[in-house]
Amino acid sequence: MKTDLIRSHKLRILAVSDFVDKSLAQMVEDKTLEPCDLIISCGDLAPEYLSFLRDRLDKPLFYVKGNHDIRYTSNNPVGCENIHAKIVRFQSLNILGLEGSLWYNGGMNQYRDKQMRKIISGLRFSFWTKGHIHMVITHAPPRHIHDAQDPCHMGFNSFVNLIDKRNPNYFIHGHIHKDFKNHGDRITLVNTTKIINTCGFTILEV
Repeated sequence: MKTDLIRSHKLRILAVSDFVDKSLAQMVEDKTLEPCDLIISCGDLAPEYLSFLRDRLDKPLFYVKGNHDIRYTSNNPVGCENIHAKIVRFQSLNILGLEGSLWYNGGMNQYRDKQMRKIISGLRFSFWTKGHIHMVITHAPPRHIHDAQDPCHMGFNSFVNLIDKRNPNYFIHGHIHKDFKNHGDRITLVNTTKIINTCGFTILEV
């Protein structure tokens, strides 16, 4: 009897946000970074930097905007896809994007929690047609998970509700600047969801 072996393929994802890590930029420039399948940006990075990553690594790049991303246009960053308030499919993954921070001074890409809750509620048909959400990428974190107490850096309660209801495998955010000694320090597990702060950059195998 013939036995068929099914091998699971891990996707290698480069996640970036908030500031340009010089070591990453050097690896990309020198072509010493291990190949990745996808690039995601969780915000607060110059559009030119995203275009640089997309061009040099020659892989799809999905992004959401942060509260400081005021120079983005429909054509810049070049070759990259804004997935705010969308569920996109990449190979076997359904990925949801939600931009911005909690409202604190009325600037661009800021939302009150009820506004963000309305955006998520407006995706009900997409949730139904797309099925399970494997990954959520945001700029801000969920409330009381990786966030801070000042108005600018508080997370969204609506993100907590999203995690509780949809149980994504991964919830990846930026916005909270922190010096991490290792990858494990970036992760908090909530039920079955890995919440990851990608400030700077990190590599995920999913």
